[in-house]
Amino acid sequence: MKIPNLSCKIEMFCTVNPSESIEKIEQAISNIFPYAIINNNDLSFNAHSKELRSFEKIYQFIHNNKLQKIYLRSLEDNLQDDTTWFYLNKQAAFVEQIAICEESNESPLGPIKVTLTSSNIDAIIDWIVFD
Repeated sequence: MKIPNLSCKIEMFCTVNPSESIEKIEQAISNIFPYAIINNNDLSFNAHSKELRSFEKIYQFIHNNKLQKIYLRSLEDNLQDDTTWFYLNKQAAFVEQIAICEESNESPLGPIKVTLTSSNIDAIIDWIVFD
């Protein structure tokens, strides 16, 4: 996997339900995005990274499992200007698994919303799904 030298802002967001452990949610995010800076306020988590290497695990998962069409559809359907997004299942992330959600209610405790912003968003989508 060759990571392109493209400027990109990656943001992750999820809410904290009363029944959830803050530590487990932080672990879920760091399992999938090990290079992200994670912040929480007891009601939600916000994490961010400006490094495409933060997408290594998702990239490997997509290519190892031949899921390019699913991710391409999600990234293109949610594309607006220089930003796109998708949902990941929070519980799957906790056990270091990657599961995309088409709708937020597919993740019983709420998903992790992943947003990508870049002036080269088309090149980043191409790298994620085709490279």
